Amino acid sequence: MAASTLLAMTQGFGMNLVAANIPQLQGPFGATSAEAVWLMAAYMAPNASLSLALIKIRNQYGLRHFAELGIAVFLVVSVLHIFITDLHSAIVLRFFAGIAAAPLSSLGFLYMLEAFTPARKLTVGISLALTNIGLAAPLTRLISPALIELGGVRALLHLEVALAMLSFAAIYLLPLTPIPRAKVIEKLDIVSYLFIAIGFGSGAVILVTGRTYWWMEAQWIGELLVVMIGALTVAAVLELNREKPLIDLRWLFSREVLHFAAVLVLFRLMLAEQTAVASNFFQIMGLQNDQLTRLYGVVALATLAGGLLCAVIMKPGREPGIHMIALLLIGVGAFLDSHATNLTRPEQMYLSQAMIAAGGSLFLPPAIAAGFTMALKKGPQYILSFIVVFLVTQSLGGLAGSALFGSFITLREKFHSNVLAQAMTLTDPLVAARVSQLSAAYGRTITDAAVLKAEGVALLGQQVTREANVLAHNDAFFVIALLAVAAAAALAIHWIYIRIKEAAAPVEGQAAVEG
Repeated sequence: MAASTLLAMTQGFGMNLVAANIPQLQGPFGATSAEAVWLMAAYMAPNASLSLALIKIRNQYGLRHFAELGIAVFLVVSVLHIFITDLHSAIVLRFFAGIAAAPLSSLGFLYMLEAFTPARKLTVGISLALTNIGLAAPLTRLISPALIELGGVRALLHLEVALAMLSFAAIYLLPLTPIPRAKVIEKLDIVSYLFIAIGFGSGAVILVTGRTYWWMEAQWIGELLVVMIGALTVAAVLELNREKPLIDLRWLFSREVLHFAAVLVLFRLMLAEQTAVASNFFQIMGLQNDQLTRLYGVVALATLAGGLLCAVIMKPGREPGIHMIALLLIGVGAFLDSHATNLTRPEQMYLSQAMIAAGGSLFLPPAIAAGFTMALKKGPQYILSFIVVFLVTQSLGGLAGSALFGSFITLREKFHSNVLAQAMTLTDPLVAARVSQLSAAYGRTITDAAVLKAEGVALLGQQVTREANVLAHNDAFFVIALLAVAAAAALAIHWIYIRIKEAAAPVEGQAAVEG
């Protein structure tokens, strides 16, 4: 269990160190904010699909060799990060880091499941494994300010190397129980995977960079979208015409699996409240990571508490009740956040963010356990197809949530700016008084009255933009709250329908016997 936690933190810190410190990385690499986003895109492009290939590689070449080679490659890439000095080298290394980190997420799961009996693997084991994954993001933001203060950006890279070395030792000292090997890789698997990797990778790059370069402005985004659609179409044609497909697309598009995928996608969209909307709100308010450490500490504790509670109460049949509690926690937390003002600080969001973090920890384990059980009932060969559903909804779904709500905030900010600006006329005594008040601070240095007035108007414009951003974020918080309430209502209706159906079944059976 300790090794699993170490592996999960190693993979999670490697993935989140860049995302949590984009402003701090711009200076050392001489990059703009738009250029720094490519560090995230380069990492996610290969990482989005590699778990799919690694399952078959693990089954054919053995778990031991898979673990040792995977951690060795990750260690080498982590060490190379120390020597990078420019953005282009960093982007190339982040691409290989995304490749090297993919085995660690699988190993983090497997090491946690190894500690439990078969009866508890899909309850306690999966709850603790997913809790480890959820802890990585808040812990990264919690420790990053202290590390940067100690040694700048290099300290972040040194931490990544140190964790990789510890993980390297843990894997060699604690080998997993070997699994039977089987020749499962076919030549067409390689061809199909290449097209899937191109499609998923293109999708990841679009979702990471689309909001920065704006969706309809950059021509290369459209070209990349065409590549994504074309690659996935070719992969689908190949898979549908194989006797032993890499992915069973017919099963993936069945009603049960589509319902399961929709649930996971909705969950990822709602969790964007914490990972994207709330963090962006405080960034707009001018707060840095070192001013948010207590908030992320509260989020980490709530995530841990939610995961431990889920491990205690999770049993087959309790999924709807746990999901209802999780949705209500997320909905109430998002609704509380939707009343933010320009005076809102982290202290005012401790409760709401803790509720959302706990709800996230409660929601995912029952959903994954139910989906895993559904795949096992169909047969072991369907496990890989289930992994694809989980992979797409969590990696690409998480990126989609950030992109969707980030774009929504941008559009709503423009809307609120226009509405507020229309009410701002210099003939209004209140507006004129505010312009005079704001420009007074420059009265001693600017003697020209027209220039002084223009400075006051510019400062008022900044305040209008800030207020518009606050209103836009409140809109996003409220939409997420509505999503959670709608999901809870749908869950309640579905649960009532199932109960009525089950109650009617014995009556119909008895009537048939009597007939």
